[in-house]
Amino acid sequence: MPPVFLDTNILLRHLRQDDPVMSPKATAILTQIERGELQVRTTDTVIFETVFTLQRSYAQPRELIAEALQPLLELPGIRLPGKRIYRQVFALYQSGRLGFADCYHVAVMQRLGINEILSFDSDFDRIPGVRRREA
Repeated sequence: MPPVFLDTNILLRHLRQDDPVMSPKATAILTQIERGELQVRTTDTVIFETVFTLQRSYAQPRELIAEALQPLLELPGIRLPGKRIYRQVFALYQSGRLGFADCYHVAVMQRLGINEILSFDSDFDRIPGVRRREA
């Protein structure tokens, strides 16, 4: 069976367990994925939206977000191009130095062997091995 696309709301309803109808359905979907009965594809934007919603709308701490979401991303049935980078992204994210998107940018930079970023965001100055410049 070809994969289907996994949307943000499935992850959120599973992680939050806050809806009596949708949460059990979301958990059942993720159980199927875990058992290898279902293959899904997703994108970085789904992961970003999930993290953003958990942090901003539900005030979840970074550590809990990382601990809950990272194991789901590592399920073999979830196909996400470049998903191995998220181990590094979540490690940076838990340090609290940068927002999630900037953690992703640093992880990509490190994978590409880039140590300099053009940015006005001085938060990058707190990351060892990253040099920021504005011009």
